[in-house]
Amino acid sequence: MAKWSKFGERFTRPTGARQLMDDLGDALSGDHPVCMLGGGNPAHIPELEELFSNELRRVLDSESDYRRMLANYPSPAGEERFRTSLAELFAREYGWQVTAKNIALTSGSQAGFFQLFNLLAGPQADGSFKRILLPVTPEYIGYQDVGIRAGMLTALKPTIEEFDDRTFKYGLDVDNLTVGDDIGALCVSRPTNPTGNVLSDAEIDSLIAVASAQGVPLIIDNAYGMPFPNIVFTEVKPVWNDNVIMCMSMSKLGLPGLRTGVVVASEEIIDALASMNSVLSLAVPSVGAVLLHELVESGRILEISKNIIQPYYQQRVNAALEWVHESLSGTDYRVHRPEGALFLWLWFPEIPISSNELYHRLKARDVLVLSGHHFFPGLDEEWQHRDECIRVTYSQDSESVRKGIAIIAEEVKRAFSEA
Repeated sequence: MAKWSKFGERFTRPTGARQLMDDLGDALSGDHPVCMLGGGNPAHIPELEELFSNELRRVLDSESDYRRMLANYPSPAGEERFRTSLAELFAREYGWQVTAKNIALTSGSQAGFFQLFNLLAGPQADGSFKRILLPVTPEYIGYQDVGIRAGMLTALKPTIEEFDDRTFKYGLDVDNLTVGDDIGALCVSRPTNPTGNVLSDAEIDSLIAVASAQGVPLIIDNAYGMPFPNIVFTEVKPVWNDNVIMCMSMSKLGLPGLRTGVVVASEEIIDALASMNSVLSLAVPSVGAVLLHELVESGRILEISKNIIQPYYQQRVNAALEWVHESLSGTDYRVHRPEGALFLWLWFPEIPISSNELYHRLKARDVLVLSGHHFFPGLDEEWQHRDECIRVTYSQDSESVRKGIAIIAEEVKRAFSEA
């Protein structure tokens, strides 16, 4: 048996992200139908698939674009024409003072967070140890394991506001928000994966002020947010300044196979990411940048996000909520108000089995969800709430989502009745 290094041991141990991707792969390669409500794969929207197919044909018909996409190395920060057009879009639409020097591409958002977290936290040159603060939990499962060293994350519990319609909402606990000298950066996702929570403009302004006062950056994971793919169902404004690191993704447009992430940050941060890209992979792939360049340059990507993507998911989430309320009627449950992203976050107060046990019972019935306990990275204190929640994806075909929700309700009711 091979003896791994410390690095090897850390990145080969069981993780929630590995479980998620193994479940997804097994379901896709299996010979019987599975309700795939666990992953974050975006929906296959026919209008978008036709649009992207046409863009791909256009690129392949152009010798210069073909070479940009496949036959030439780009800059270590990513394909420059795309970054220039993206900077111009942000300046035009939002007044952000950015150029191509403020934008770097990564090999997907997950790779980008690996780079950023280890750039800003972990062992320091002076012998100290910095951590990433997650001001609101639950948070994205992928943050948990990207640190080269253990203990790089710390988190705060949220406030919880409950409503009469069996919904609830997490909030930033401003009264307990402190940033010590051991913090290298703050990080929030907006909309939040797994809950669909969208931090208000006031909450974001508070985080920006706290981070700036401490002299550390605020990382905003904007994989589902504005301006693209704009899977946001509440009014918010995109915000950026030199102390904000805005992370975006091409995956949730419907192109997860491209593995193209976008980071908007100060020139210092972008230069550091370019150096890391050159060491890790010489350059990041240009396929996504060239494929989407015309859509960004023309601004059509904003129209697509607003007029196709957002309404599509709004309809899907409304239907899924109806099925949840219908199926779980008579049971004690709550669902987080879905203000964005692709997920419903279900909370079963005082359920007599853990969310992980519920996950396994559902998996045995060919319904894949994710146990809520995976989504509290950096929260060291015991909290029963984390074992009472599951994440359900509503982006897959309606028949699977409705069937899966019905089976979830059956297993939840069985767990309560057995107790």
